[in-house]
Amino acid sequence: MTDTRGPQPQYEGYAAGPLPGERAPGPGQASGPYHPPQAYPSPAGGTQGGARGSGTAQAARRPRTGARTTPRTRKARLRVAKADPWSVMKVSFLLSIALGICTVVAAAVLWMVMDAMGVFSTVGGTISEATGSNESNGFDLQSFLSLPRVLIFTSVIAVIDVVLATALATLGAFIYNLSAGFVGGVELTLAEDE
Repeated sequence: MTDTRGPQPQYEGYAAGPLPGERAPGPGQASGPYHPPQAYPSPAGGTQGGARGSGTAQAARRPRTGARTTPRTRKARLRVAKADPWSVMKVSFLLSIALGICTVVAAAVLWMVMDAMGVFSTVGGTISEATGSNESNGFDLQSFLSLPRVLIFTSVIAVIDVVLATALATLGAFIYNLSAGFVGGVELTLAEDE
C-alpha cells in the first residue's frame, strides 16, 4: 500500500516520524492511526483481555452500594466434659490462701478503725458497768478484744477456710466428673470478640 498522507512538513531540528496516535510502519506496512486492542465481553460476564478483564470481573462482584457490611460474630458451642481434680485443687488452694490473707488484713484494718472511733472504750465501759459489782469491775472488753487476739483468731479462721475450701473444691470436681458422665456436662456458647 502507498502512503496517502502526502508529503509531510519538515521542521528544523525535528526528524520526520509518525504523528501522535500513530504507530511507526513496519516493513511493507503503511502508517496509520494506532488503535489499542479492546477488551470484549465474555459469556461469563467478565471481559477478555488479561489483567484488565480480571479487574473488571472483580469490580462486578463487589457490591455497588456504599453501605459497609458488618462482619458476622463467630460463635462456638462447647461442652465442659471433665474437670481435672488436680488442677482444681491447685487453683482453689491458691485462691483460698489469697482470700485468707485478705480476711486477716481486713480484720486488722477494721479493728484499728473501730479503736480510733472509740467503739471499744464506749461499749467496754457499758459492759463493765452492767456486769460489775462492788467486789469486781466486771468484764473488760478492751483487754479481751485486743489486736493480737483478734489477729490470732482471724488467722486460725483463715487456715481452716484454706483447708475446707481446697477439699470442697476437689470433691466438687469429682462429683462434676461423675455427673458429666451421665448428662454430658455444662454447655457453653463462646463468641469471638469483635
